[in-house]
Amino acid sequence: MELIERYLQAVKFWLPAEQKQDIITELSEDLYSQIEDKETELGRKLNEAEVETILRQCGRPVLVANRYLPRQYLIGPALFPIYIFVLKIVALCYLAPWILVWICLMSFSPSYRAAHSNLFEAVASAWGTWWVTALLALGTVTLVFAILERVQAKSKFLEDWNPRKLPPVRDPNRIPRSGPIIEIVINLVFGVWWWITYMSSPLILDRPDIRILLSPVWRYFFWGFLAVALANLAFSFVNLAHPYWTVRRASARLALDVVGSAVFCGLTKANIVAEITVRNISADRTSEIARAINSWMDKAFPVAVVITAAVLLGNLYRVYRVRKSQAPFAQGVAAAMV
Repeated sequence: MELIERYLQAVKFWLPAEQKQDIITELSEDLYSQIEDKETELGRKLNEAEVETILRQCGRPVLVANRYLPRQYLIGPALFPIYIFVLKIVALCYLAPWILVWICLMSFSPSYRAAHSNLFEAVASAWGTWWVTALLALGTVTLVFAILERVQAKSKFLEDWNPRKLPPVRDPNRIPRSGPIIEIVINLVFGVWWWITYMSSPLILDRPDIRILLSPVWRYFFWGFLAVALANLAFSFVNLAHPYWTVRRASARLALDVVGSAVFCGLTKANIVAEITVRNISADRTSEIARAINSWMDKAFPVAVVITAAVLLGNLYRVYRVRKSQAPFAQGVAAAMV
């Protein structure tokens, strides 16, 4: 029954990773046993409303999951899994990028290194700032959940829920149709614009009042971005025709994003602007503008590295997830052949 599967999926989300499958198997057997007993008693199949009643009696998924978790004190068992989930989001989306940005600045920004020439003092200062930031962020989250715990204990708002509002069962390896379609449109528009505007020429702007000339190395970046766009276009058509991730296809996406990220990061370090000429502005001033543009692109390199790292980590997780989900299937096929 779909309602049962949706309920089990919702419970599974809050369970500890090492116990998920065992607990869900036990809970599934218990639910279907209750349904079977009820059907035997009534002499007919249960309708959806009757199944909903059984699920209501079992309790909200997060509360059922909490029965298998150790009891906490400041944050009670009803809210503790949500509290841990929010802490992980804060650590992943705020604290971890903070560290990556600092490492990139120390590694690739000469001006930042010059301002923090003493490595020991720089590390000590960054470490102290990071801990203050971490304590402030995590302390705020803890305070909010402690207040929610007290409110929940009085209002019991977690106990008022409807099984019909649970999210539908989804396949994490299925690719939504909208994704490839959007990618096809974006890469097609970019490729056509990239080609018809003759971006391959280092002279990207040549007008009576302004002239912008890029360095000769620009040609390599032109063909690199065009090749990545065409590869992405072909990849999107494949995903549209076969909307399921496989290990091979997830690995190909990882390799393609590695190439695209390398081209993008290389662009920030290439000193790409060779010459700018503007009417009524002196050559010294335009040279200063060109150097400023190249300097700002160079300073953007650590940000590009952080973005690249996030993209690649997402791809690596996808490969791991697909490989893990396909392993039981492959084992089943092997056992059947034996």
